[in-house]
Amino acid sequence: MGMEKELEKLSQVEGEARLGGGKKAIDRQHEQGRLTARERVELFFDKGTFVEIAMLAQHQCHDFGMEKTRPLGDAIITGYGKVDGRLVYLYAHDFTVMGGSMGFTTVAKFCNLSRMARRVGAPIVGLFDSAGGRIQEGSGSSAGFFENVFASGAIPQISAIMGNCAGAGTYSPALTDFVFMVQGTSQMFITGPRVIKEVSGEEIGMQELGGAKPHSEISGACDVVAGNDEECLQMIKRLLGFLPSSYREKPPVVDTGDDPERCDESLLDVVPENRRAVFDMHDIITKVVDNGEFFEIKKAFARNMITGFARLGGHSVGIVANQPLMLAGCLDCDASDKAARFYRFCDCFNIPIISLVDVPGYLPGVQEEYKGIIRHGAKMLYGFAEATVPKITCIIRKAIGGSCDSMGTKAMGSDMVLAWPSGEMAIMGAEAAVVILYRKEIEEAEDKEQVKQQKVAEFRETFGSPYHAASKQLIDVIIRPQETRPQLIKALEAVQNKCEEMPGKKHGNIPL
Repeated sequence: MGMEKELEKLSQVEGEARLGGGKKAIDRQHEQGRLTARERVELFFDKGTFVEIAMLAQHQCHDFGMEKTRPLGDAIITGYGKVDGRLVYLYAHDFTVMGGSMGFTTVAKFCNLSRMARRVGAPIVGLFDSAGGRIQEGSGSSAGFFENVFASGAIPQISAIMGNCAGAGTYSPALTDFVFMVQGTSQMFITGPRVIKEVSGEEIGMQELGGAKPHSEISGACDVVAGNDEECLQMIKRLLGFLPSSYREKPPVVDTGDDPERCDESLLDVVPENRRAVFDMHDIITKVVDNGEFFEIKKAFARNMITGFARLGGHSVGIVANQPLMLAGCLDCDASDKAARFYRFCDCFNIPIISLVDVPGYLPGVQEEYKGIIRHGAKMLYGFAEATVPKITCIIRKAIGGSCDSMGTKAMGSDMVLAWPSGEMAIMGAEAAVVILYRKEIEEAEDKEQVKQQKVAEFRETFGSPYHAASKQLIDVIIRPQETRPQLIKALEAVQNKCEEMPGKKHGNIPL
């Protein structure tokens, strides 16, 4: 009888904790088009696998009337469970409880969970929906930042902004590997519209300032945009499928059912005959990877660069590719940052890097120089050279000058360089080179344009062709376009057991 009473009390306490801020607060959350934290947790994990930690924790503040309201679990849910059969840790801010605000107890719960995830080697996912720091308790968020930094590179860290995230609290997701946002219902900013208006007089709405659109297209702070909460959770689960649980493991191998020897004749028609004409690099990516499945990262930001995850022969790979549709595929400051960060993530978690190259150079212009293309471009060079994972480069069309090094060359540590017959590899483009080398001859010619074009064709054939680069061992194999998939898979198989270590040092000093 005694145990029955205790069990009855336990069920009562658990029920109180699961109710969060109560029915009214839950209804308000639904009215705003958002799920509650507990609904999100239930949708995310395999059914019946979630184990909640510190469900009964309470804040310890006894000032400002806080002692009158001490909700169980405080304003954050923490725990672990299985996602597609694999262990994942998760924390979710509960907006129905004190606006999901962060105090010492909530931060302590997160820190404890992060340490557990790091020690066992499992990914950690954060669902952000918070009014920010709890004024009554002072700042305690710095301990959370420390944990984010400590876990970086050890375990994958994924954040989803599913409501509000403001002030110093935005730095926690910013310190993680990937940030998801929900269109129309999530926002993050350091200073909100009211403060901006008071300080500068500028008027701007919440979504225009910190919504998914500006952060995915302009600031680059958001990696993936979802249409609603449910889609966001599904997309996070899909991303996790490409990743290992920690730096100590390789990504899971999946039987995709796609023949590794599959060729695609339609690739012969992707690159236009006119070398100045554009094409969509996505057409090549989706035709080459397993089942055409490509999980793109920062899709709307720096669109002249494509980054994302796919599988080749069932193995996860990170793809970095120039996009000729935007700025002719030139590298600029934002594209360099985007690629450099992606290189480094792949290297952290043993994911091979595939570079698909059509780059005519760095974007020229005063604004890019003032913005720091030298510094930003150097990040990309650093990121590729530093990576010790298998690195395969495939030159599709142009691979010109230092921009080619940023995409991966033998000199920069690429393990295998393949090229289509359409590839052009040179220190500078044929047109620019001819103007310098044959200026006098062109000026003296009766038909200047004819002579110039003749010299361009000669230069491209003699010094820019893939055959010339192959003769100098800058290219390992010239491949037929339709065989790109099997050739990439064979190259990966050849270097999959690569073992390389960086020289002994504390760490390098990337040009941030």
